[in-house]
Amino acid sequence: MRVLHYTLILALCFSSAQAADSKPLKPCTITSKSGLTFDLNTIAVQPLHDGKKAHKSDREDSWHASGYDYGSNFTLNFCAPVIEELEKVVGVDEHLWRNVSAFYTRRGKTYSIGQTSTAPVLRGRKLVLNYTGGSPCESSTTRRPIDLLDTAKNSDDDEEDDPRPPKGGTKTVRRKSTIISLLCDREITVKATVAFVGASEDECTYFFESRSAAACGGVSEEQQAVGPAGVFGIIALIAAAVYLVGGVAYQRTVMHQRGWKQLPNYSMWASMASFDMLIILTSSCARLLPSRKGYNQLPTHTARGRGATRAEDENRLIDQLDEEWDD
Repeated sequence: MRVLHYTLILALCFSSAQAADSKPLKPCTITSKSGLTFDLNTIAVQPLHDGKKAHKSDREDSWHASGYDYGSNFTLNFCAPVIEELEKVVGVDEHLWRNVSAFYTRRGKTYSIGQTSTAPVLRGRKLVLNYTGGSPCESSTTRRPIDLLDTAKNSDDDEEDDPRPPKGGTKTVRRKSTIISLLCDREITVKATVAFVGASEDECTYFFESRSAAACGGVSEEQQAVGPAGVFGIIALIAAAVYLVGGVAYQRTVMHQRGWKQLPNYSMWASMASFDMLIILTSSCARLLPSRKGYNQLPTHTARGRGATRAEDENRLIDQLDEEWDD
């Protein structure tokens, strides 16, 4: 069992090394340093073509997450816009409505919490998908020049301790964003589950957790240079090599065998080889040997003619003897 286990590991490592090529990955995929490829396209919900599903398992709506105490539920998609048609998204230009990947509705208004992104990120062992550029946050930060009069009155205080809101200056608009942490779950019965974790105090950043088998990683089709038959062949070759090398080492060091007897199970292979080779050589030599002269089979009609002539001679002799006996 250990030999088979090590054989499978060597085969997978060999196939992964062969799979490394210069082909770029398709969108919504990322490869780790260990060679695993994470493809989130399998959980991305695509719009229906002509109102029909491409597969029975395809969803008819985007992924949903309950907001619980937040007061609103969330709708989102992975690496693709939500398939719902949005209108009048707060603070987002109309031509960007179709690129919203996460949103929620409150008091009849639709708020975007991120535009589509097809670039997942690996932070250590965490697979993360980040959406930015949503609706403006409710609170904005502003900065203004230092007021000399206020500085003179509060010379003993630090300039950053001024609690009053700034006056004038340039206004920087902060926009809502979404962070989705994807966790590996091979025992899940659906493609993915999405849960709302929380939001920042200023309601600018929203955190979600998703569980899916797509977050477990694997070898992509683009990178896999060796097909299933090739992988099976590699495993068979490695198993044969391990069997041969291990057997020879055992027979030579433990059993102190030399010559052909060093091969593992030599007696079995020798008996099988001798029997099969005897049949093969016999049949082959029989075909190659020239036919012997003087031993060819006579035609059937000639044999029958001779037999008939001999029978007539015997009858004639019997008749002659009968006539002599009568005399």
